[in-house]
Amino acid sequence: MKVTTAIPYKDWRAIGPAAAAAEAEGFEGLTCPELANDPFAPLAIAALATERLQLATSVAISFPRSPMITAQQAWDLNAQSHGRFVLGLGTQVRAHNERRFSVPWVHPAPRMAEYVEAIRAIHRCWETGEKLNFTGKFYTFTLMTPEFSPKPTGLPMLPIMIAAVGPEMQKAAARHCDGVRLHGFATRKYVEDVVRPTLAAELAKAGKSFEHFEVTGGGFIATGPDEATVVAAAEKLRYRVAFYGSTPAYRGVFDVHGVTELGVKLNAASRAGKWDEMAAMVPDEVLDLFAVRATYDKLPEAVGRRFGGIVDAVGVEFQPGDDARTRRKVLDGLKEIPQTFKGFQTSWQAGQMAG
Repeated sequence: MKVTTAIPYKDWRAIGPAAAAAEAEGFEGLTCPELANDPFAPLAIAALATERLQLATSVAISFPRSPMITAQQAWDLNAQSHGRFVLGLGTQVRAHNERRFSVPWVHPAPRMAEYVEAIRAIHRCWETGEKLNFTGKFYTFTLMTPEFSPKPTGLPMLPIMIAAVGPEMQKAAARHCDGVRLHGFATRKYVEDVVRPTLAAELAKAGKSFEHFEVTGGGFIATGPDEATVVAAAEKLRYRVAFYGSTPAYRGVFDVHGVTELGVKLNAASRAGKWDEMAAMVPDEVLDLFAVRATYDKLPEAVGRRFGGIVDAVGVEFQPGDDARTRRKVLDGLKEIPQTFKGFQTSWQAGQMAG
């Protein structure tokens, strides 16, 4: 299994040393989210401090950005990292698009699929000289002059993954992308019974397979050197489960386990502004559906039970000051968990958007 970690994106001066340390310890990837900060700039700093680590946005919010802008940022990161960048995209939910970003919320899954294909067309234009002539339902790109075209990189086409919770976005990921980034608000049963069958059916229709389609995430991990640290980490995750569970768009995960009413109660609490009370509403048995809780010595076994056979990569955060030997041992154990994914297929062969 591939093991990634997040970079300290809030402190740019800490990024370079932290990225170099992660590479030395044996991590295989660095991720950066888009929450209160930009996700691209921190990865640029990490790219200059490392040689082997894969770098990924996890995820960048798509619709507030033109695909042309995203294509430029992704192109530069991939070129400067010598082909180590993976573009992770996500839609966010309707309220944030309309009320935080002031952009319309229109047919998110088809629009995201077209967004990805537009970026592909722009990148093919820059790398191969193919005329830019992309016309879709949501985006049109037909002008590109030499002055605004970066030089070809000689690198493979960069992989694109999208975040997916519901079935329509999962289908879009399978048909149009190189992988899917599952939301942390997911359980093993939900991934096994809902997500993977949906992905498998759409991959087959597109002539693809899980061997070249990476499945990442799908749960949380609370770990540390001792039980007290694990308990503290788990309590933070309890709040995250409550926070995400309060969102109606994610309620399908609760539905699979017959705890729909908990989602309704959490939503009511969030609407009433009772954020401090929501974590206590999530019982241990629900928390354990979403999160691994284990000390370092038991983590590989616990992650294998929770994620083995259903995902190809997980993210792990160590505690500051942990012994380097301990970190290496944990990472080596996690890497031994079998995965299906064998690598991206990223040729520059031009193609039409899948149906």
